[in-house]
Order: sequence, then structure tokens, then C-alpha cells
Amino acid sequence: MKNFLIGGSMNLIRKEQPQLSDVKLAEIEYGLTGIYLSITKVIIILLIAITLGIWKEYFIFLFIFSIIRTNSYGIHLSKSWHCLIFSTLFFIGIPLLSMYVTIPFLYKYIAGILCSIYIFKYSPADTKKRPIINKQKRLRHKLLATITSICFTIASIFLTNNFLSNCFLFSLVLMCVMISPITYKIFHLPYNNYLSYVS
Repeated sequence: MKNFLIGGSMNLIRKEQPQLSDVKLAEIEYGLTGIYLSITKVIIILLIAITLGIWKEYFIFLFIFSIIRTNSYGIHLSKSWHCLIFSTLFFIGIPLLSMYVTIPFLYKYIAGILCSIYIFKYSPADTKKRPIINKQKRLRHKLLATITSICFTIASIFLTNNFLSNCFLFSLVLMCVMISPITYKIFHLPYNNYLSYVS
């Protein structure tokens, strides 16, 4: 199915835009592949969430996590099936955990502060295919990620809804895992990719 859809799309693009270079066509194909994999992954996880009766909780956590990831970036696994497995574990497991776990105020406070410090130190964590080379852009992402993490910590501490409070905190914890140099090392992926472009 993937080859059929992407191959057909690329043939159409080549026909309609014959002036495009091979490099540009490769970029477009890479983008289309990413979109296809993202959509299929979301559909599969959503079907699991619907089966478990937690589709609303799934979307809430996905939305909250997407906010912090916008500026923190983080690891992208090289194999799509690896990504599907871990995404399913996180985006199904964390909403379930958030529904039933109660975390004491002090623990939320300490965890939120530690996560905010970690995010300030290690974000934005880029990838080999999408290095963040511009220094000002990196600084902007770092500051916005840090501000967002502080806001998430405050929300986690003061929200009376236990599920939402946990979602904000667990999104910070997951983000720390995704930007950690240790995580990159475990999956044998290069870290601080922008340094290869800095003279």
C-alpha cells in the first residue's frame, strides 16, 4: 500500500513538475513517506485506544505532548516498526497510567523542576536528517521549550483534575527521555547533529 500510494504520487509529481531536480524529488518523497507513516501510526494507535475505551484520553495526551515537543524536538527512530511499538506503549500506556495513578504534590513539584532543568539543558535535540543549524533558532527553541515545561509543571501542580495533572507531568518525563543523549546512544543514533555543520 505504501509503495503504491507514494509511487503513484511521485509519478504524478514528475509528470506535472518535470523541472524538479532529483534532490528536490528525493526531499518530496521523504516528506510523503513521513506523512504516510505518521498517519498509519496514528490510525493503528487510535484503533487500539478505541478498543480499550480511552480514545478521548489518548487525544488529550497526544495534544499535550505535541505542545512540548514542538520546541524540544527529540529522537526519531530509524525503523518505522520500532517507532510504532514505542509510540503505542507510550501513547496508550501513559493515558492509562494517568487515569489511575495519584502522585503526591511534593513529587510533582520535584519532578517538574528536574524535568524543566533537563529540558533547558538538552533541548532542542535534533536528528541527523533534520539538524537545527541556526544558533538563534536553537536558542529560541530552547527558551520556548523551557517556558513550556515550567507552565506544564505549574499546571501539573495546581490542576484539580488528576488525569490532566498527570498528563502534563508525564509529558515532561517522556520528553526528557526523547531528548536524552542516553536514549540516542541506546538506539545508536547520532546526537547534537548540528555540530557537524558548525565550523
